[in-house]
Formats: sequence, structure tokens, C-alpha cells
Amino acid sequence: MRIVGIDTSSATASVALLEDGQLIAEQCHPGSIAGHAAGLTGFKSNHAEILLPLIEFVVRQAQISLPEVSGIALSIGPGSFTGLRIGLSTVKGLAYGWGIPVVGVSTLLAQAARVGEFDGVICALLDARKNEVYAALFRKRQRELARLTEDFLAPVEGVIDQVRGATGDMPCLFIGDGARRYEKLLLDALGSKARLCAEDSVSSCAAAVARLGMARLRRCEADDLGKLVPVYLRPSEAEARRSNRI
Repeated sequence: MRIVGIDTSSATASVALLEDGQLIAEQCHPGSIAGHAAGLTGFKSNHAEILLPLIEFVVRQAQISLPEVSGIALSIGPGSFTGLRIGLSTVKGLAYGWGIPVVGVSTLLAQAARVGEFDGVICALLDARKNEVYAALFRKRQRELARLTEDFLAPVEGVIDQVRGATGDMPCLFIGDGARRYEKLLLDALGSKARLCAEDSVSSCAAAVARLGMARLRRCEADDLGKLVPVYLRPSEAEARRSNRI
């Protein structure tokens, strides 16, 4: 089974291809995994421009064609509104064109699933701007990942309160761009209980999306493309303005 994983939920777009659970090819842009060899360094960080070249490069690197993949797994949020829309519209076009099944995966679950050897609480944390973050807590034990909370939107202080209530004496590993942005606040509030995951020590979010998607596709749990929508957790700017006028 070959699965293409795609993540466009943040400033870094990533694409990965797994075959029978093994990572075959992986590219990010911008990021350390992407490089001059990919022929992509001239692109701006614009997902609309970069996503299809990333997909094409990964598929070509795996020496297959897109119709030969068994499915596509896509992060559906929360995250960047524009990035999520671009990712989903691109995937829908490919899936409808080639008849490829698709599954949507929580971005925060995929972030937590990037973590390898660790026993404790994982907090996936993405910068939502406006002094807020998208967050979810998970418990990892012997490679098994269990949800402690649903995905939620909150000020980082609210996340710290959730972590304190969930961890007890256990450490909490933070992963995601929100962890980098609020590193000092997290360390000041939680001390030695807070650990930050080094991004260069884990695979891309797209690789985690592909692994999670493969598990669902093996159970024949493909999503209905017509009903698959991004998960935003907050109204868009346009929706907020309309609500304020009512």
C-alpha cells in the first residue's frame, strides 16, 4: 500500500510517501528536508505554487506515478486558513481526476504522532496568531498514542493550565510552531516538566499524516470527498466581520 501524506497547515508545506509503512520519499518547503536537489529553492513560501511540484517530486523520487498510489492522507486542520484550503482543493482535484481515496487527519494528532521514543504527555501546539494557539493533549505510552483532549483554541496560558492538570508528575513534550514561539513562557511556567521537541529530530508532519491515513485506509475508512472540509476552530476574518455587523 502506497500512501501520499500532505500537510499545508503551517508556513512549511510537506509531502511524504509511505509504502507498506516505510518512508520512501519526503520533502518540505521551506525547510531543511527540501534542498537544491529538489529544484524547488527558487519558490516562495506559497503553497499554491509549491504544493503540486512537491507532490510530483516525491512521487518521481519513489519511481512511481500518481495513479499508482493507494490513497492520499491530508491534514485538515486546525491551522492556516489559506494553507488548509489550498491543500484540500489540490487533493480533491487529484483524487477526483485519478479516482484516489482520501482521508482527512487532524493536524494536531499528526504533530503528536511525529514524536518517536517518549513516555508522557505530548502537547501539540500551533500558532493561531492573535495571542492564541491551537492545541491538543495526548498521552504516549509504549508507542501508543491516546487523546486526552479534543483540539481546541486558547491563549497559551490556558494551555499551560490544561497541561498542569493533565501531567501530574509526568513530563510534557511540546511540539509544533506554537512551542517554538512561546518557548520562554512555557519554560518559565512549567520549569523542568516542559520539554521542547527539536524539529530536526523528527520526521515531517506529512509523514505522520501518511502513517495515520494508512491505518484508516487499511480499514477502508476513506472520507466522502464531497463532505470533507477544513477544521478551522475559529471563524474566518470575513465571517467575523459579518457577525459583527449583525
